[in-house]
Amino acid sequence: MAYGYGTTIGAVLNSWVDMGVFAYLLPFLMIFALVYGILSKSKILGENKGVHATISVAVGLLALQFNYVSNFFATIFPYTGIGLAVLLVALILMGLISPDQGAKAQWIWFGIGVVIFIIVVLSSIENFWWWGGGYGVAQSWPAILSLVILLGVMALIVFPKWGR
Repeated sequence: MAYGYGTTIGAVLNSWVDMGVFAYLLPFLMIFALVYGILSKSKILGENKGVHATISVAVGLLALQFNYVSNFFATIFPYTGIGLAVLLVALILMGLISPDQGAKAQWIWFGIGVVIFIIVVLSSIENFWWWGGGYGVAQSWPAILSLVILLGVMALIVFPKWGR
């Protein structure tokens, strides 16, 4: 049986790549939805949905102007998929070991999620071309460690109950 163009999932996805769905349409929709949601929820510009939509469309289109966003999304989301797969495996293994998870389980999952988030972000930045041409995360661990310590101190100041 012969398969024609567009009859397999791979062919459909490849045609979407050719049409720019992944490089332009989906990033635009994501940026539009996030900006619109933030403007609507914060009501910083009032409650006029037309203003929110106009600004959201403008920000979404301007963000895609030079392919920075498309390239970054193409870099970060594959790593995010890997991170989610690791989180799923950890969830399955933890459920196998301890079916009755208490209140501490939420902090364990939060910790695992934070570690995966950091790895995904650092891996994406490492592979993103504007990071500095070869000067990657492996060479900048002191700066990253300083940033983590700074964020920890800021968290202790903002949430003083954590320090007790």
